[in-house]
Amino acid sequence: MSLCAECFHQGEHAGHDYNMFRSQAGGACDCGDSNVMREAGFCKRHRIKSNSNVPCVPKDLLMMSELVLPQFIFSLIQHLREGYNEPALDVPSEKDLHKILQVLEPHVSFLEDLTKMGGAMRSVLTQVLTSQQFYKDLSSGVGENACAKKSHEKYLIALKGSGLAFPEDKIACGMQEQGAGTSTLAVQGLAGATATSGQGDSSDEEDQDGSQGVGKRKRVKLSSTTKDQSIMDVLKHKCFLEELLFWTIKYEFPQKMVTFLLNMLPDQDYKIAFTKTFVQHYAFIMKTLKKSHESDTMSNRIVHISVQLFSNEELARQVTEECQLLDIMVTVLLYMMESCLIKSELQDEENSLHVVVNCGEALLKNNTYWPLVSDFINILSHQSVAKKFLEDHGLLVTWMNFVSFFQGMNLNKRELNEHVEFESQTYYAAFAAELEACAQPMWGLLSHCKVRETQEYTRNVVRYCLEALQDWFDAINFVDEPAPNQVTFHLPLHRYFAMFLSKAVKCQELDLDTILPDQEMLMKLMIHPLQIQASLSEIHSNMWVRNGLQIKGQAMTYVQSHFCNSMIDPDIYLLQVCASRLDPDYFISSVFERFKVVDLLTMASQHQNTVLDSEHERSMLEGALTFLVLLLSLRLHLGMTDDEILRAEMVAQLCMNDRTHKNPNPKSGIIPGSLSFESVLSAVADFKAPVFEPGGSMQQGMYTPKAEVWDKEFDPVMVILRTVYRRDVQSAMDRYTAFLKQSGKFPGNPWPPYKKRTPLHPSYKGLIKLLHCKTLHIVLFTLLYKILMDHQNLSEHVLCMVLYLIELGLENSPEQESDEEESAGGQERCHDSWFPGSNLVSNMRHFINYVRVRAPETAPEVKREPPASTSSDGLASSQSSRRKSLQRENSGTAQVFSLVAERRKKFQEIINRNTSEANQVVRPKTSMKWSAPGATPQLTTAILEVKESILSLLIKLHHKLSGKQNSYYPPWLDDVDVLIHPEIPRYSHGDGMTAVERILLKAAVQSRLNKRIIEEICRKVTPPVPPKKISSAEKKTLDKEERRQKARERQQKLLAEFASRQKSFMETAMDVVLGQCRNSTEPKRLPTTEEEQIYPRDTCATLHDVRLTTLQRYFKDSSCLQAVSIGWEGGVYVQTCGHTLHIDCHKSYMESLRNDQVLQGFSVDKGEFTCPLCRQFANSVLPCYPGNNVERSLWQSHSNKCMRDLVQEVEDLQEQLGTFPSETNLSKEMESVMKDIKSTTQKKYTDYSKTPGSPDNDFLFMYSVARTNLELELVHRGGNLCSGGASTAGKRSCLNQLFHVLAMHMRLYSIDSAYNPWRKLTQPMQDKNSELISEELPEVPVLYRDVSSLLLIQILTMPQPLHKEHFTCIIKVLFTLLYTQALAALSVKCSHEDRMAWKESGALKKNTPSGEKSWEVLLGHVISELSKGKIYEEGETEEITVVLVNPDSVECYLQQFCLPFLRITSLLQHHLFGGDLPSCQEDEEFTVLASCLGLLPSFQSAHQFTSASCLDWPVPAFDMVSQWCSELASFADRHPDQVKALLIQEPKWDLPRLLQLPENYNTIFQYYHRKTCTVCTKVPKDPAVCLVCGTFVCLKGLCCKQQSYCECVLHSQNCGAGTGIFLLINASVIIIIRGHRFCLWGSVYLDAHGEEDRDLRRGKPLYICKERYKVLEQQWVSHTFDHINKRWGPHYNGL
Repeated sequence: MSLCAECFHQGEHAGHDYNMFRSQAGGACDCGDSNVMREAGFCKRHRIKSNSNVPCVPKDLLMMSELVLPQFIFSLIQHLREGYNEPALDVPSEKDLHKILQVLEPHVSFLEDLTKMGGAMRSVLTQVLTSQQFYKDLSSGVGENACAKKSHEKYLIALKGSGLAFPEDKIACGMQEQGAGTSTLAVQGLAGATATSGQGDSSDEEDQDGSQGVGKRKRVKLSSTTKDQSIMDVLKHKCFLEELLFWTIKYEFPQKMVTFLLNMLPDQDYKIAFTKTFVQHYAFIMKTLKKSHESDTMSNRIVHISVQLFSNEELARQVTEECQLLDIMVTVLLYMMESCLIKSELQDEENSLHVVVNCGEALLKNNTYWPLVSDFINILSHQSVAKKFLEDHGLLVTWMNFVSFFQGMNLNKRELNEHVEFESQTYYAAFAAELEACAQPMWGLLSHCKVRETQEYTRNVVRYCLEALQDWFDAINFVDEPAPNQVTFHLPLHRYFAMFLSKAVKCQELDLDTILPDQEMLMKLMIHPLQIQASLSEIHSNMWVRNGLQIKGQAMTYVQSHFCNSMIDPDIYLLQVCASRLDPDYFISSVFERFKVVDLLTMASQHQNTVLDSEHERSMLEGALTFLVLLLSLRLHLGMTDDEILRAEMVAQLCMNDRTHKNPNPKSGIIPGSLSFESVLSAVADFKAPVFEPGGSMQQGMYTPKAEVWDKEFDPVMVILRTVYRRDVQSAMDRYTAFLKQSGKFPGNPWPPYKKRTPLHPSYKGLIKLLHCKTLHIVLFTLLYKILMDHQNLSEHVLCMVLYLIELGLENSPEQESDEEESAGGQERCHDSWFPGSNLVSNMRHFINYVRVRAPETAPEVKREPPASTSSDGLASSQSSRRKSLQRENSGTAQVFSLVAERRKKFQEIINRNTSEANQVVRPKTSMKWSAPGATPQLTTAILEVKESILSLLIKLHHKLSGKQNSYYPPWLDDVDVLIHPEIPRYSHGDGMTAVERILLKAAVQSRLNKRIIEEICRKVTPPVPPKKISSAEKKTLDKEERRQKARERQQKLLAEFASRQKSFMETAMDVVLGQCRNSTEPKRLPTTEEEQIYPRDTCATLHDVRLTTLQRYFKDSSCLQAVSIGWEGGVYVQTCGHTLHIDCHKSYMESLRNDQVLQGFSVDKGEFTCPLCRQFANSVLPCYPGNNVERSLWQSHSNKCMRDLVQEVEDLQEQLGTFPSETNLSKEMESVMKDIKSTTQKKYTDYSKTPGSPDNDFLFMYSVARTNLELELVHRGGNLCSGGASTAGKRSCLNQLFHVLAMHMRLYSIDSAYNPWRKLTQPMQDKNSELISEELPEVPVLYRDVSSLLLIQILTMPQPLHKEHFTCIIKVLFTLLYTQALAALSVKCSHEDRMAWKESGALKKNTPSGEKSWEVLLGHVISELSKGKIYEEGETEEITVVLVNPDSVECYLQQFCLPFLRITSLLQHHLFGGDLPSCQEDEEFTVLASCLGLLPSFQSAHQFTSASCLDWPVPAFDMVSQWCSELASFADRHPDQVKALLIQEPKWDLPRLLQLPENYNTIFQYYHRKTCTVCTKVPKDPAVCLVCGTFVCLKGLCCKQQSYCECVLHSQNCGAGTGIFLLINASVIIIIRGHRFCLWGSVYLDAHGEEDRDLRRGKPLYICKERYKVLEQQWVSHTFDHINKRWGPHYNGL
């Protein structure tokens, strides 16, 4: 159904499970229409029925529109006629059509607006569109008007060109449509459309025009039949609506037209007329769709229309009755598929008469048929329509004919010599076609066959299905042997037959035997599904490896979740039905013959297999036994209820892996959302909420099996059936093992547990005969013997399956009387000499003394002499001649037995029984096609002494498995209760020994004789176990282990070598996180209404930008560029993975990467690579400075030099010019790193000077890199250093190495001593007037300079390594400046009265001894000095005034002002000199950092501590302060307005945050998906929003493209210096852009079950997952996108 957003939100959906698909195409809302939905589901508005009569619209009001609209619509049609030119060769060029549609856009928009005016206008439009009179008058082309005539002619040409004609044109009605020269349909008829003309008699002809199909196979034309051509080739338009739809189709469904036609649907008359018109044009839609280049878009638009028309049951029923909707749909589908038929090569390639679709054709490859099939499935969901279909025999015949086109398609032929050259990928098209075109309609029909009254429908389908199958067998010339080395996975006719049988027994109480065919047909039916099962085993055994990977793909798809209940399940069910009705010996023999392991089933220790290589034998035998276990254990269609099936499916899925809600069980036919789904899920599983690992990997909400499920319900058989990958079976077993260990039930390696089965439905009781047939018992006996004797090619899995089969036989014993010998007719069979009866319980105890075997002459058995006393017969499962005469008395001996010969004999018997004319017609014997060419192996007869029964073999196996003699002791001898209650928990979980014990106990429970014999065997002394030989396979595994050990040792060595560090990796990355810091603690919200908007005024980056611009306006440029740091908006962040590598190794590694073409996600040309050790992404290397531990020793050396000496030393060191180091590897690497750092940064983030390219730029940039990295580390630590400890990044920190590189480069820039800031800080200046005289701008006053920047300039221009004492000296000097800045800022903030008060109190204490270390004195001095200028004159009323009377608040203000500097300095000290940072409380941070930096002489108690006590003036304090203040005073005289603004800095910034998102995703979606682009004012196709700043952008939008950069890429450069985080509105997914790469990050919105809904496909309500959003923010702040997200790809600026 379709609902508008308003009605949906008005409805009541609490507790409902729904999927919402958001259509962009408009349409009519179904709310209020009881034909589509229940009244209880109507919204509040539609629930209230208005009883008041709706008033009529006055006539005169509509008169104008009634006059104008016919003319308007006719002019629209004329435009469409004029614009269309039938092209000579192909579909009209899309450009031309596009142009016409652009011209017509206003016309259609006008009509669309009219539809929105309400019911009255819609009814006028309906009247105009459906009136035949209007159409006749205006459009017929009769009359004088030449223009109208011409237009009418164009219309007729277009009709003809489309292969359509007016019924009046008698010639056109024939099949002369080639005259138009455009018809590409190769078929002119419908095969088998009537009940009589089946496939068999439609004669095949080769297509003479040579139009080649895909591959090199010719298409096949089917001869015409008597089917009425009117459906396909005749169209007559009688009103505007019909012609309008014709042109809409012709122009390939333009969006605007579709929207207009759909918007009219609320008008009931229009709805009926439009539906009929749509049906009338159905064949034409198919033809246009087939030719279209844009079939995807067109398909979506067709379905948008048809889903609204056919979802209404009443309407669908009416159209079915009045317009033959079903006939039209089936015919059109058949016609469509007939255009791509080829001759089937299955079975008999030369003489086959069967045709199949060619999966390589575009029609199938591109799913072009999808919309038509989807409509068909949609109408079959209505009971009234489906009933009509199931009652119409003609339609059923046609439909089975359609299905037979898919029977045997995409045939695979096994490559035996060369590897296939071209791997065809057509298989997915074939699977999709069978699922959509055959299986889904089948499920639709089955849903209406649920009750007894519908028996007749099932009989009809089964009847015509069998007819089609019989035709198919005849057409491919099938007798009884499938052609070798061929397999097709597509048998839809078999599956229709199987599923309708299943429904008949399960729901309709039909007697199965009344609808089953005869035995011969059953034998034919089982062959192909059995062939598929054998081929699956062959594929997994790597026998089809030369066919390429695609064959594995087919095997996986066949059992994959979406396909299995339409493919493998029906196949196995059909085989179960055949097995229950056919002779069990025949069936078992057939299985082993199909699996090609007949020759292996001999008791001889050696054999020769004519059809299988020895390396494949083991896995094929495992396959055959596993298949038998599946066949005999599965009850999916044999008696389980729907709820039991759902539960079993769910348990199987959960046992393999934990599952999400949408995917715990996609496999059963019951979809999530069915009534019992939730209750079953909560019964078998526990919900684990999403967890987030530190690495940032995200998990969704998962369901995990409950403990009791593992204990009682884990079913390995179901798991094997449902696994796509073999590893899933192992995964389930590992989880089962873990559960047993954890719960203490079993400590070792368990075997798959045996699970009791649901009882069989009475109709399938015959299946048990398979477990009680001699052939199977002989096979089981032989395999047990072989395993005991350690013959080759037998595995634990084989033993496991053998035991499983024995246990199944014991669990399902037949009634007692069948225990008797049943050789009616007295015909002796060779296997009668093995076992007396067919009941497993009694056969288990039967001893077999001697066996005759046929073995190669090399076998050890041959050399032994046979005992003289016996002349025994023997067993050889080879194609040897059978003994014809048998002495019955040799009951203890077994004769030569051939599975194949037995099977042939049975087949002949059945055929003779079925065909009365068997005497006249000799059926062709099977050709021995499947045996390999070459000489038959030389076999000799030998006699083996066996003297074992199945029971004795089992007991010996128990000894062998335990490795102990006499390890088995019958448990009932100690505890008789065991026999009464055999279901003991200790036997339910365990290994092979437990399985053997369980079987022996069950055998004893079922028969007293067995019990006695078991006791007897145990009393005898058992022979010693043969010594364990190491088989070649085990030797291989041992070798593997050794090799692994050696590899591990080598790796350890290598790592030890790497540890001798010489060079480390690093990664540089553009950074902008710092610039997003704001001074408010409240995060900004993402705007979701027009009123909310974000203006980036208050970010850190903006403020720093404004400050620099202001300084540059008033002061000297070079001085400005040293007064601040840059990089707030786009700096460089350096991080490393911590691994090191030699310089030469790195070079050769890069060389190898350049030569390696298979690169993913990074470009080597740009210097990008991944660390060879940890594969982390990197784009540069950072040299490790040799001897970097020297300065650590200086950390302790506290010198006693006085402050003045140290100041002088620092100055002298700065005077030393940096010299260019000699050309060493190290210096070269240092230069290249610097180049990398610069090239990473965009030009606009490095050039701040007024004179571009000035060296001052480089100088500023370099120390800013250091500042950026320190500030970022501070952000990562949470904005303060309270937590202490080493660097949070640990070994990943590379700041020490980075400082060396920066220092080396900065030393090359000499600072003119006159301008050296160090002098200004440490020496009073003499000449004050020189500055005023000079013309140029003055230097930046010291009090305006950023102290952290000065610190980095001082440190980085000193020779490295730096002495600790010099470092401390620099800090002390800079702290005096910082403190003075704090006082100056404070003085500006005070009111005039406060200033006067502080000035006086400071003056009073000025001469005290500690005057220089008291903030009161200093503040007073600053105020008096600054008062000399015009600083305090202006703006007393400004709002920045703060009342700071309380000394504590002043102290607090000063500490807060100084803290950022102390934090940066402490981090710098930590990186340069080592040593951990102390941890502390937040209120102690200032004190702890000050003492850590050496500013505090001795630690004082907290109550008397003041920040001023940290001051250590190099020269008298008041002189320095006066000098600094005088600079401000002289600036204030010239520019009094700017003085205060530059003084007051914002020291406190909150940590960077992403925007806050709303709780419900719908809020974002509703606002943004309709929001228009600011450039082109249209709604973008892929809208996105930036999560950093909230900007709305168009992803891939061409409208916003600038110089080949799309908007998202541009925005990522402007907003994040190359990093962008965008939320894609229509997909709920977040996309990350980093430089030239991008990746899909995932979604932060999850549904109620903790799952994503990418692309909003499932339409579930989504809610914010705060933990995920935190992870995203964390990765953004810590710059770890590159390392955590692995799937990066280039975006080529196209996002």
